[in-house]
Amino acid sequence: MLSAQKNKDAGHSVHKIGGTSMTQVDAVMDNILVGNRKEDELYNRVFVVSAYGGFTDLLLENKKTGEPGVYQLYAGSETDWAWGDALTKVSEKMCAINEEIFGDAPEQKLANAFVQERIEGTRSCLMDLHRLCSFGHFKLEKHLLTVREMLSAIGEAHSAHNTMLLLRAKGVNAVFADLSGWREPEASTLDGRIGKVFDDIDLSKQLAIATGYAQCSEGLMSIYGRGYSEVTFSRIACLTQAREAIIHKEFHLSSADPRIVGEDAVRPIGRTSYDVADQLSNMGMEAIHPRAAKGLRQNDIPLRIANTFEPEHPGTVIDDHWEPENSRVEIVTGVPTAFEIEVFNQDMVGVPGGEEAILNVLKRYKVPTVTKNLNANTITHYVSAPLKQIRRCVDEIEANQPEATVQTRKVAIVSVIGANIEQPGLFARAVSILDDAGVELVASHYPSRRVDLQFVVAEGDFNKAIVALHRGLVEGKKEESASSKKTKDDRTEKQEKLKAA
Repeated sequence: MLSAQKNKDAGHSVHKIGGTSMTQVDAVMDNILVGNRKEDELYNRVFVVSAYGGFTDLLLENKKTGEPGVYQLYAGSETDWAWGDALTKVSEKMCAINEEIFGDAPEQKLANAFVQERIEGTRSCLMDLHRLCSFGHFKLEKHLLTVREMLSAIGEAHSAHNTMLLLRAKGVNAVFADLSGWREPEASTLDGRIGKVFDDIDLSKQLAIATGYAQCSEGLMSIYGRGYSEVTFSRIACLTQAREAIIHKEFHLSSADPRIVGEDAVRPIGRTSYDVADQLSNMGMEAIHPRAAKGLRQNDIPLRIANTFEPEHPGTVIDDHWEPENSRVEIVTGVPTAFEIEVFNQDMVGVPGGEEAILNVLKRYKVPTVTKNLNANTITHYVSAPLKQIRRCVDEIEANQPEATVQTRKVAIVSVIGANIEQPGLFARAVSILDDAGVELVASHYPSRRVDLQFVVAEGDFNKAIVALHRGLVEGKKEESASSKKTKDDRTEKQEKLKAA
């Protein structure tokens, strides 16, 4: 039993701070960690932190560009130099962050010593592994996932340790809850790791700063990829029976992307359901990793999405008890670049399980389906993945089904989402709005659960579709149709000609 559970009566909360927010050290300290809180108000909270922005990219690979970090260089290296130099660069950047945060304070030396121990310990371990694998009996590829996790852990241990030092300097009784398994002789399950670290922490008197990465026998990264920190956050909340889980982001969970529809047009959602959170994940707009949301949902723990820079704003609460009295559209979002994989095969007609071979190929190449359509002889998957993976899928489908015709093209997917969008005529209104805006509609889907509408549109129409649907279904503004506008323009032109005559 975790000692944290004795704090249940106090109603502790578990918080997650992302990397972009963590980089704003003063804002996090003033708006989230300390602010105007005094004495007991500082405690009964757990903070799970990510690495400072950009460090996980340096340690693994750039998430957007694919530029190799230490891990990628190590995995593909023939010598020690490239990855070793990259690791040194990480160390230098971490020490530069320490100097920026602590200045000449004594904590800077403690922070730098911590970085050096982790970096040089990791370097020594990787060099030993490299030498070991120079013998034919040992294969480096069998150990690469462990290497990836070990490297990733450095970034979050760095930010968590720094945060603990900053809080102690302010007189807060903060503790470094290191879940990274550094130099731990025994493997442990995720629950076991969390239990072991939190067993001696009294949340009513100590402020726990935990690493987003947790070393465990399950292998978090192999299951959840780079979304593992939210899984750690969720599991801590569930095991300690938190009253609430809170994720601090640099923006509100809003009705649309403000960069597309405008800052003045978007609005914070305020409250919604875990069903909506799942749909957002499917569109790549994660409020929280779906596996993390599952744990909170099963344990009846509400999730709050808060804005780091607006501490007084209540944010958006997500739970399973939200049943809006009136149907409403909450979010308009989507996938700006997706691919259509259309498989026409006359032999599928009337054959049960005709789609199975296609699903197996998509699964093998880890290509997620966002939505799909099918009829008697055609199955169309709309997927979000790099073009290289799409081509591999198409090649294998064509090889397995030579009688089939496979076509692909770039598209975009737009989704209208809400906890309750079951209202008469909504689908027809949405289609009409898109038509009036001149959006080319490729396919549409209105699932029976009534939490989302999905529209596949021409890739170049993505922003236009988002703006039109947001204006019509969220802002309640009526768009003038292209035909109406043309009629009005023609009438104006006619009147001007008559005046001139």
